[in-house]
Amino acid sequence: MSPRQLLGVHLPSVVGRARADRGPLVLAGTVVALGTVLAAALPPAVSRAADSAVSDVVARAGTAADLVLTAPFPPDAPGDPKQRDPDSSTSVQSTVYQARAALPADLAAALQPPLASVTSVDLPVSGTVPGRVLQLAYVTGGSGARVTWTAGRAPGASTARPTQLVQPDSGPWPVQVGLSEQAAAALGVGPGDRVPARDPQKQDLDIRVSGIYRPVDPTDRAWQSAPDLLRPQEFVGQQVTRTAIGALLSADSLADARIALDADYLVRAVSFSPSPSRLDRGNAKVLAGVVVRVEASSGAAVEGDPTWRSSLDAVLRDARRRVATATAQAEVLLVGLVTTTALALLLAAEQLVRRRAAALGDVRVRGAGLPGLGGELLAESLLVTALGGAAGLLAAYAVGPHPSLTWPLPLLGVAALAPPALGVLAAARATGGRRSPANRSARRTVARTAALRRAALEGGVLLAALGALVALHQRGVVPSDPDSGTAVLLPALAPTLAAATAALVLLRLLPLAARLVVARLRRGRRSTAYLVAARTATTVARPLPFLVVTVSSALAALALCLSATQSTGQADGAWRSVGADAVLHTEPGPQVAALARRAAGTEGVRLAVPARVADVSLVGRVSTGSARLVVVDAAAFQRLLATTPLTDAPQLARLRAPGQGGVPALLRTSDPALLRGTLALPWGDGRVPLRVVGGAPPLGDGGPLVVVDAAAFAAAGADAPPDTVWATGPAAGRVLRALAGADGAVTVRTTLLHERQTSPLPLALLRLARLTALAMLLLALLALVLGSAASARERGDTLARLRTLGLRSREARRMVAGELLPPLALGALGGLALGVVLARAAPGPYALHLLTAQPQDPAPVVPWTTAAPLLVVVVGVAGVVAVESSLRRRQRLGQVLRVGAQ
Repeated sequence: MSPRQLLGVHLPSVVGRARADRGPLVLAGTVVALGTVLAAALPPAVSRAADSAVSDVVARAGTAADLVLTAPFPPDAPGDPKQRDPDSSTSVQSTVYQARAALPADLAAALQPPLASVTSVDLPVSGTVPGRVLQLAYVTGGSGARVTWTAGRAPGASTARPTQLVQPDSGPWPVQVGLSEQAAAALGVGPGDRVPARDPQKQDLDIRVSGIYRPVDPTDRAWQSAPDLLRPQEFVGQQVTRTAIGALLSADSLADARIALDADYLVRAVSFSPSPSRLDRGNAKVLAGVVVRVEASSGAAVEGDPTWRSSLDAVLRDARRRVATATAQAEVLLVGLVTTTALALLLAAEQLVRRRAAALGDVRVRGAGLPGLGGELLAESLLVTALGGAAGLLAAYAVGPHPSLTWPLPLLGVAALAPPALGVLAAARATGGRRSPANRSARRTVARTAALRRAALEGGVLLAALGALVALHQRGVVPSDPDSGTAVLLPALAPTLAAATAALVLLRLLPLAARLVVARLRRGRRSTAYLVAARTATTVARPLPFLVVTVSSALAALALCLSATQSTGQADGAWRSVGADAVLHTEPGPQVAALARRAAGTEGVRLAVPARVADVSLVGRVSTGSARLVVVDAAAFQRLLATTPLTDAPQLARLRAPGQGGVPALLRTSDPALLRGTLALPWGDGRVPLRVVGGAPPLGDGGPLVVVDAAAFAAAGADAPPDTVWATGPAAGRVLRALAGADGAVTVRTTLLHERQTSPLPLALLRLARLTALAMLLLALLALVLGSAASARERGDTLARLRTLGLRSREARRMVAGELLPPLALGALGGLALGVVLARAAPGPYALHLLTAQPQDPAPVVPWTTAAPLLVVVVGVAGVVAVESSLRRRQRLGQVLRVGAQ
């Protein structure tokens, strides 16, 4: 036979074989298409969510992510006269040009147009409420900070001579300013009045109100540099409350402000806000490094010792850390999905070859060469794989642009190579395969060799699984370098390899258990059960169906547990962040307690508790630190916590117990030195001694926290009027908003939870986990159907013969269920248990707290839906039993007897 004949592909044979087995080929193509669309569409979807997450984190950071250049004015010479500079606003614009030119091109492309401002230091306002300060501000940029003058006019120059020379002993220089309607109402002034302000050296200033304005667009970016120009801003500290009132300067009055105030009291700044839409995972690392270099270059951009400052690099690092965490978790699910789909394709190829084994043997007997037969099978397989892969890629492209071409490669490789390889092997065994030797010792040697090969394969899988699990628990799925993709490969394989190892272990135990059951039933009288056990002992050795069911069940359970843990963790994180259904933060005072009483008496509010919340310093015997202080009625706060899912805090009762040594306090801190000896809290003009009597309840972001009883704190001589109200009930948020009006900020727990749940990364991971679980259940069902089809013919012949001996239909159905259900149910249960074990170890290695916004990793949650794999197996076996029973009823006993005789 010539090489051409040996390697030739007989096209009619390919077409005829494909036509005869069109059902299995269509099934294989469908699995290839579904696996391809998932493997091609899901990674880009995760990448798009990661890019959106970077933009979302930067957008939520607000002005904290701005890049700000602070350029002081040239200092004034002491005792020298000052010359009025009418081009002061032009110098500000010049600073903007120089700052923009100093930025690297890649960083400038990711920033919005700059905002420029000149603001004064806090100027105390005398004769009014203590704590009020005035801040002069000139802003430019955005849409120009446009205003409508409701009274008076815009500030103008205070002199007709633009470049007047002013002597230092000429008295306060007048400065015209504009006030917002809220600021004018707070100060009780109008056009033509003066604001009694002083400079930091307590020298009187001549601040004249030229007009009252209303902003045209309060959301204009220009107001970001000085938000107190819109309305007075309240800042609550541990001792005092500071109210900042903005006074608007014009280009003309800016020159007067430079005369009235020393250069040290004016701050010239240029602010660049990042454009969230221009930031993604690809440029986050580069831009973070550029920001650090820009900050290090302070003093080299413009004259006057300028300084660059920004937290954008920290914001981008946090975003990259979250993205790396989510991407690593997604890779865990994607690796399991691709691996299980490849096993299902291998099972489909095995079933196809089993179906056509006799035909392949006949072709081989008639003289077909193995290379030629392999070429025919490869051509058929490539055609099916190409059609299925093309359909999957088209569907993936329809779902989203730029589908992945890397993740589907393992699936396409298995789909293209497994059928011809198994077919050639089956044809070779049918005609010239290895014969069983007659010598007993030789047969033992062959069996021992096969056992050693299987043990080596299983040992390799076991070692790989152990290595992956060790890497998972030592390093977690999140790499030390968020931009390194290779570091997460081995930990990402851990769940899949662990599930495969568990399946191999169970496969070792199943034949032993089946033989024990057969041996036990052989001595009994239950012939039907004995026949079922005997059939199970012969079919349980098929590894692929059991392997697919076990691995898919484990990964489905893991995905369901991860999604439930994430959802529950987000809910718990929202409760911790808010502390109730809604919380109000406002200016401290006795009116807050009255507001809480009114809220508690409103329908839809169960409890409303006032408290004072402030950031304070703690002074210990050997250490100092900072903490969040909560001054609250301990009994009321305990009742409030009892109405929430937060952990109850019975230690709150200790705060009201009398004792010596200071005010009883509950403390949460990571510094054990603070717990040694006495502890003092600076408050007002003195210190309040504290006596730690227990741990603080789970509240806030997990940082240091001190909780004291309001009555005990007041008895120690500390005045702490409340500034916070916690409220529970379905209408808590609406009631607090209505009672507080514009005087406070209300945070509603459900709103916060919705924002976190709809964030790009958590939402994408939740959808991916649920989709992975659904795909795993479908693969388990497919493995069940293909595995039962592999033994359907032999099982049908056995039951047909038993029917001639009087076997009833009900008993036949029980025999089919008894043969199929136990091994598959054991695989599903084993996989389910392993998935739950992996999920219980998941919060730490998978760093779930970065996605749930909790201070520590959430407690693992096992939902009832993890029983879905077992339910799928039971329902699938019931369906197979019904189908086979229907097919058997169509057979006549006479036909069965004739077939049996043949």
